[in-house]
Amino acid sequence: MIIPVRCFSCGKPIAHLWEEFKKLVKEGENSKKVLDELGLERYCCRSAFLGQTDLIELVGKFKKS
Repeated sequence: MIIPVRCFSCGKPIAHLWEEFKKLVKEGENSKKVLDELGLERYCCRSAFLGQTDLIELVGKFKKS
């Protein structure tokens, strides 16, 4: 899936924060701390990040027939 440009519930722009979130969590940071640092305070925006599964690399391996 691709992260939505805006939060579905409140409409706050969130897509520009996804790469930084992914990088910091991969480096071992606590995801709660990272979300706080990025300014994502509402539970709807936080759930969009925590519920995200990055499948674009997996899907890209398959060819269209």
